[in-house]
Amino acid sequence: MDQCIYPAIFELAEEGGYCITFPDLPGCISEGNTLLEALLMAKEALELFIYNLEDDKEEIPVPSAPESIQVSKGSFVVPITAWMPLVRDEMLNKAVKKTLTIPKWLNDVSEKNKINFSQVLQVALKDKLNIKS
Repeated sequence: MDQCIYPAIFELAEEGGYCITFPDLPGCISEGNTLLEALLMAKEALELFIYNLEDDKEEIPVPSAPESIQVSKGSFVVPITAWMPLVRDEMLNKAVKKTLTIPKWLNDVSEKNKINFSQVLQVALKDKLNIKS
């Protein structure tokens, strides 16, 4: 699934702002202090929730029609869109911190020569794995 649209319920929070839930995605919850922030947070929550379902190879629920969602007074339904190819690309290129061990003398010489350890490791791994970028 490349694009999905799920209804989100925006509920006014007692302390101000909005609490956002997705009726079709239990556990997918967010919040925002302003309507704009709440919209952005809802989109991010939806994207990460769907990405994690895909990554865990879990079934992705079918979204309900927004007009079928009943809400309490003061709440409203907003359709939220996620374009998953962008999310997948971002997650695949996300930096991952690794801990490694090298001799102190090599570390000292490398730092003295202003070596970028991450860059060297990436180049070496691509070479070792025969990956051409």
